[in-house]
Amino acid sequence: MAIDITHIDYSHMSGGLVRMMNRFKEEGTLTGEIEEDDVLRNDPNAALLGLLYDQRVRAEFAFTGPIRLKNRLGHLDMAKIAAMDFDAFQEAFAESPAVHRFTNKMAENTQKVAGIIAEEYDGNAANMWNDGADLDTIEKRLRKLPGFGKGKASKIKYVLHYFGHRDFSDDG
Repeated sequence: MAIDITHIDYSHMSGGLVRMMNRFKEEGTLTGEIEEDDVLRNDPNAALLGLLYDQRVRAEFAFTGPIRLKNRLGHLDMAKIAAMDFDAFQEAFAESPAVHRFTNKMAENTQKVAGIIAEEYDGNAANMWNDGADLDTIEKRLRKLPGFGKGKASKIKYVLHYFGHRDFSDDG
């Protein structure tokens, strides 16, 4: 179901996430499929993993990667993902179409991120951002995760805002 989001300025950015936000303005969908947007909107772990996967692949493919993973595993339970045998996890990750083109590194980073989310955030990525933390704090938390540098962490504002996890329309 399409939702109404107040648009925020992203004119300083470029790339696939910008294309997704432009599509949202024009068509009401980020990924191109309302149902896929809804999964990312309803599952904060999926939104976080989508941002993790947003590297050297088309952004829409990156953000729907967690959906492919969830379909294969039957869940995005971070504790279960972290505890899985790596070879079995990597096999599910690489199944065609792969969750991400860099199956080895991204499967490894996914399990590491899942372990941290399970241990430090009670298995729910939303606990990284719904405790009232300001954007700077959220970005610092993200940078502690494998695969999240400063540039990728700076995109969290737009991911959270446009997937409806946190409203940043008053942040200027």
